[in-house]
Amino acid sequence: MPAYRGHWRLSIFHIIFAVPCLLVIVRWLWPLAVSLDVKIVVAVLLLAASQYHLWSRLSSGSVFAPEFPRGVVVLLNWAFGALAFLAVLQVLLDLATLVTMLARQRSAAAPDAARYAIASVAALLAGIAVWNATRVPAIKDVAIAVRGLPASFDGYKVVQLTDLHISRLFPAAWARQVVDLTNASGADVIVVTGDFIDGSVAMRREDVAPLRDLRAPDGVYAIPGNHEYFFAYREWMHHLAGLGIQLLPNAHAVLARGGAQLVLAGVTDLSAPSAGEAGPDLDAALAGAPAGAPVLLLDHQPMDAARAAAKGVAIQLSGHTHGGMIRGLDRLVARGNNGFVSGRYQVGDMTLYVSNGTGLWPGFALRLGRPPELTRITLRAER
Repeated sequence: MPAYRGHWRLSIFHIIFAVPCLLVIVRWLWPLAVSLDVKIVVAVLLLAASQYHLWSRLSSGSVFAPEFPRGVVVLLNWAFGALAFLAVLQVLLDLATLVTMLARQRSAAAPDAARYAIASVAALLAGIAVWNATRVPAIKDVAIAVRGLPASFDGYKVVQLTDLHISRLFPAAWARQVVDLTNASGADVIVVTGDFIDGSVAMRREDVAPLRDLRAPDGVYAIPGNHEYFFAYREWMHHLAGLGIQLLPNAHAVLARGGAQLVLAGVTDLSAPSAGEAGPDLDAALAGAPAGAPVLLLDHQPMDAARAAAKGVAIQLSGHTHGGMIRGLDRLVARGNNGFVSGRYQVGDMTLYVSNGTGLWPGFALRLGRPPELTRITLRAER
């Protein structure tokens, strides 16, 4: 029965993504003054683009890991994005046509020139969005004041990577550039707040290899994201630990400067119980932590930030949302994450920072107005 439910959910997933395609076929393609043969060919291509995630599942067994050459993955994301943008633009064109009809009190139809124009705009937007999504991000500087931060930690630099989604789209060459940029950032400590990969260890072994070279004086720490639970969680935790990354699943480490201390805590992901693993437990993560030391929490998903604030956490670093990917769409993503989607939030006495992500899921590699980031956070003593 669980397997049946899983297949049913996937079928619904693919049907949902077919809806914009059907809208484009009916409202954009069919009214065009072109031959039926051309319409049929274009309709088949549009349907193929809409089922990108089905092709991904057929290539690897998972919608989260398209196992095609990188150029093909880029092309599929562009085609899928162009289709999605065209569906939105066609709705706007239809609304404009309806307004024109009401204003003129007679029937009206959008000319073919308008349809070709919105198709061109959709294709261009998709190209820009894919380029924005796949480029190596620049360093983004953020300063966070911390009440009670010891003077020896004033100016301490934490570099946050998150949502790397190392995959065919973000392969070893991309990971190498991210590692080199991170190592040159002057970080005192490097943290990775989950979603390292899309694919099994066998698929991604070479692509994640550059992470072995991450270096910072106080080390490299990480927590799992939801995608680690999609691909043999325990095998990935073992492999990442073998790359020299210190994992904090419901655990903490104490960073020291002279006699002063800073607690770096981490929790597992909210999706863990569905994979038969321990869910996030902040009490367990903080058990035995030195009293009075400020706590910096790593939590992949930001939605439980209020709970962390109530426990006295000073800073929470999260990812997961990819910043909403597209400005406008980010409002919808925020609704699913208790209002947290991108940047800094004040939650009680705690500062929550939600990174847009260093990479993102290769199944929807589109960014407009929400650029990727490699975040360098400088801690400041609150004055």
